[in-house]
Amino acid sequence: MIGLLMAALLGGAQPSPLSPQATALIAPVRQALDAERKAQTALPPPASDAEKLERMGRMDQVGRRVLTGIDLTVLPLQERDPASKAMWAPIKEIDAENQKALLAMTPPEGWFLKSRYGARASQAAFNIVQHSDLSLWRRFVPVLEPLVTTGEVEGQSYGLMYDRLAINEGRPQRYGSQMTCKDGKYVVDRLEAPEQVDARRKAMGFPQTLAEYEAIFAQYPPCT
Repeated sequence: MIGLLMAALLGGAQPSPLSPQATALIAPVRQALDAERKAQTALPPPASDAEKLERMGRMDQVGRRVLTGIDLTVLPLQERDPASKAMWAPIKEIDAENQKALLAMTPPEGWFLKSRYGARASQAAFNIVQHSDLSLWRRFVPVLEPLVTTGEVEGQSYGLMYDRLAINEGRPQRYGSQMTCKDGKYVVDRLEAPEQVDARRKAMGFPQTLAEYEAIFAQYPPCT
């Protein structure tokens, strides 16, 4: 709504409404978010920051789980980008809410340690930061790195965030966790020393080789 208002104030054209087909196709994403929000509203207030993080983590994931099964290539080409943006919009709203709440909760030691908050809450915090932006990745990657050796952070989690930061800074990724869309298929984005990637993945606790990881994405609907 804010974006449309700003476009109008600046004289920009408002986007065309989606077709009924596109609207129905992406509707499950918002429905899943609304259902989770309703379920959480019915609960008592969280008893701790750990419980609050776990709830935030469920909001972070529920729309994304639905989204991965939606095939936008069934739409006419001109509708795919607008439908994608509309599909992601409610998820981005949740992301912004979660990031604001997480930053307000961040403890003095700089991270939500598993030994203090529990594995689920710590993982939820990671997912929220992973779905944020360059400024937060730059802030938290150096914090997470030493915590891998103490067991407070999963090596795979650190690897995922390291790769995302690297790709967004224009550098090759190290662990092969970040995919890009090419010719309608997900492929591994640019990679540092590809011949060593499986050894690096194993050292960080990734459960699959790079080839096995790519095979998972081969099962996804075509990307746009």
